[in-house]
Amino acid sequence: MPKQISTGDRTILGKISRRGNRYLRVLFVQAACVVLVRIKNWESYGLKSWIEAAKRRLHHNVLAIALANKLARIAWAVLAKGRAFELTRTDDAGVRPA
Repeated sequence: MPKQISTGDRTILGKISRRGNRYLRVLFVQAACVVLVRIKNWESYGLKSWIEAAKRRLHHNVLAIALANKLARIAWAVLAKGRAFELTRTDDAGVRPA
């Protein structure tokens, strides 16, 4: 899983490291690029508000990597908990896997 630092009520998510499987990282980045191109499907992925907020402040290449990081975290959580993905909305700015 990518690096995470938690202090008090604030969680700081780190970047995707170059450790681990290079091919898997490439697949996550390609998946993120596909998600970013298909704007009308953002709502069905449950990422519309997060992508729109990030799109205002990030370059499109940086946004693709950030989304790949988010997809990797979601995939890790689903595999670690051993159950199907279900979308849980936390607020307007983001979603998290349950």
